[in-house]
Amino acid sequence: MACVNARGEISESARQILIALLEGAPLSQVAVHTELPLYRIRSAMRELGAAGLAVETAEGWKTTETGRNAIQGALARA
Repeated sequence: MACVNARGEISESARQILIALLEGAPLSQVAVHTELPLYRIRSAMRELGAAGLAVETAEGWKTTETGRNAIQGALARA
């Protein structure tokens, strides 16, 4: 699952994941919220983390400021 395209825009599934992480949900809840399998969520987290859109903390994954900006950009394009 490509979360970020060549233009640096996030996919719809990445947007949904980042929105779910704004609330600090565990990955299992993100999977339920987005209706994506947990293995895809885990894969996406590696990609989103590498892109600086999410960061893993002691409490779990969180959306970064860059991720919040990407969400806004995706909403503006919709």
